[in-house]
Amino acid sequence: MVFLNSSNFRPFLLTGFPGLEASHPKISILFCVLYLIALLGNSAILVVIWIEQTLHAPMYLFLSMLAASDLGLCTTTLPTLLKLFWFNAPEIEFDACLTQMFFIHVFSLMESGILLTMAFDRYVAIASPLRYTTILTNATIVKIGIGILIRAVAVILPGPILIKQLMFCKPNVLSHSYCLHPDIIKLSCSDHRINSIYGLIIILITFGLDSVLILLSYLKILITVLGIASQEEQFKALNTCVSHVCAVLLVYVPMLGVSIIHRFGKHVPAVVHIIMGYVYLLVPPVLNPIVYCIKTREIRIRILGNLLKM
Repeated sequence: MVFLNSSNFRPFLLTGFPGLEASHPKISILFCVLYLIALLGNSAILVVIWIEQTLHAPMYLFLSMLAASDLGLCTTTLPTLLKLFWFNAPEIEFDACLTQMFFIHVFSLMESGILLTMAFDRYVAIASPLRYTTILTNATIVKIGIGILIRAVAVILPGPILIKQLMFCKPNVLSHSYCLHPDIIKLSCSDHRINSIYGLIIILITFGLDSVLILLSYLKILITVLGIASQEEQFKALNTCVSHVCAVLLVYVPMLGVSIIHRFGKHVPAVVHIIMGYVYLLVPPVLNPIVYCIKTREIRIRILGNLLKM
């Protein structure tokens, strides 16, 4: 058996739908439609929030951060997917794969951090409405955004460095049309326990901690809302949280599914790995703009208004 490290490494091979290679150009139509919806929807949210001064409020600024991270996730994965499905070119160089992996996980982690800050935003808006604008000033929001970015880069950066220390066998066929950390380390022929432990620790201290804090935020919100006398005011307060709750579920449910399948689903059919990978990749960027346009009246009105002006 031949071992290869990063210095003399042959390309990884991306995977589409095994056995359906002849249909990849047709299947790519669906992915193109989904990517187009994601790109247009998130771009529309960013543009509307940028040009409408009335939307320069904490809730919408955090929403623009979420849209930007979704756009980053799409633009990071789209090239290799189209390269595979359109040109039947599954090869991706080692360093290119690590770069793509880095950005995919950075944008995913940024999404998690943004969702946590959005939960905090909803709690402050409901529990301390009079202090809302003084607590979440523009300067504070900028610092939060920078902190989210720094956290994501700092915890993901060791991943590619650790993978560079591994040795790999031939052939190196990935489970998806893009590169993920658990997918890459499974291909290593050397001891990758450190990489596995690193990945698990990152999940626990970032996504795990974020999800617990989001849950606690909504428990506090629920307690606060139940203390409001009027049922109409209770409904109005909870209704402002619906979009965010949907966004949390859209991000965390597919992410949890992919993590569980990669770590514990060794006997799960390959098609399940593939489908869950695409769900994790495309569901949040595609559905987040739709959810926010449907549930957030200000966003919906301004997007429709700008479209009618064109």
